[in-house]
Amino acid sequence: MSDLNVTEDLNSGDEYERLKAALHRFVIERIEDEEAFYDGDTKRLARSISGYIRQYCRIYEFPIAEDEQAVLEKELLDEIAGYGPLQSLLEDPEVNDILINGPTSIFVERRGVLEKTRLRFLDDRHVLRVIRRMISPLGRRIDESSPLVDGRLPDGSRINAIVPPLSLEGPCLSIRKFRQEALTEHDLVDGGSISRDAMEFLKQAVNNRSNILISGATGSGKTTILNALSQYIFDGQRVVTIEDAAELQLQHSHVVRLETRPPNNEGIGEVTARELLRNSLRMRPDRIIVGETRGAEVLDMLQAMNTGHSGSMSTVHANSAEDAITRLEMMVGLAEFKGSDTLCQRMIGSALDYIVHVGRLADGRRVVQEIVEVNSKNCALTPIFLFNTHTGEMERVGSGNSAKLSAANHGVLT
Repeated sequence: MSDLNVTEDLNSGDEYERLKAALHRFVIERIEDEEAFYDGDTKRLARSISGYIRQYCRIYEFPIAEDEQAVLEKELLDEIAGYGPLQSLLEDPEVNDILINGPTSIFVERRGVLEKTRLRFLDDRHVLRVIRRMISPLGRRIDESSPLVDGRLPDGSRINAIVPPLSLEGPCLSIRKFRQEALTEHDLVDGGSISRDAMEFLKQAVNNRSNILISGATGSGKTTILNALSQYIFDGQRVVTIEDAAELQLQHSHVVRLETRPPNNEGIGEVTARELLRNSLRMRPDRIIVGETRGAEVLDMLQAMNTGHSGSMSTVHANSAEDAITRLEMMVGLAEFKGSDTLCQRMIGSALDYIVHVGRLADGRRVVQEIVEVNSKNCALTPIFLFNTHTGEMERVGSGNSAKLSAANHGVLT
């Protein structure tokens, strides 16, 4: 813990803050010498921290109220056994995202709205120390020669870190927290994210093994919708999921979860989504779910949807359902597809049945903004449900192609 290096010259310039920083250093230096003694026993560690705080106050005549001591004890326990200033945010169930832009700028998202917190790190080294604690169990490193890292915390939360020289603001860390319990159909309907009519339509589409693409911007709720729809997959089917960072919480009894692997520090050992998708076809899947389509794997996914794996689903970053088609066409091109544009559109159109586009409103609320049907010949989109921004409600504007909702085409209703 020697790299913490608490200084007595905090940017605030406040005397009390400087004294508190010195207290932190006093306690941490003593705990450092005895760290192995605690061996994960946080209760014993907390008692020692309390004792060292009282010792410091006696030696340096540092006046401290009882409630303030409790706060300091929690801060130090988080610093030594947890993730420092971030620990309280990770424990807060209302926080969805944590964004650190250098040591003095920490933002969180609550209920879809970003807000700056009063929390702060001591300096750049303090931020780096927390990042390294997060990634060390993953066998990853971050420094000037390897300034980017992705990973996942033990609770499933996704992390991304970038440090100087790539980041000019100091070490930056982004955390997308993992929700312990996936939102259900009732949560989404009651919360106004989707209408009852639209949810029933999508339930029938999943039951009938329609291929569904969920589009939206970062943090718009794509994975939430995908998790909710998964509970309507027939229980007798085998589902294979492919993700960069496992975060799907499928409500299903027979799921095989596959996760990509980045290259190691020597630049070898990478396993891509495309490799996993190709391998999954040899695993006798009834349905394949790709957590996010973002590259050359799109070609294999579309081919799988077209060759007997009906009922597959994926998500894609896009600003609208129409933009999602454009994104797919672009990714197919990057996958070195040799056919014409017309053939590409026919392949996408015959693979996809519906696109569900989700987005965030000005107040931060996440809603399904449109559900469209994809024409199998030319990728033309036919709206079925649209979100009315004036009324704040979803409205049915079409019935959809009855053939695409036919049990005869896609399987038997459950």
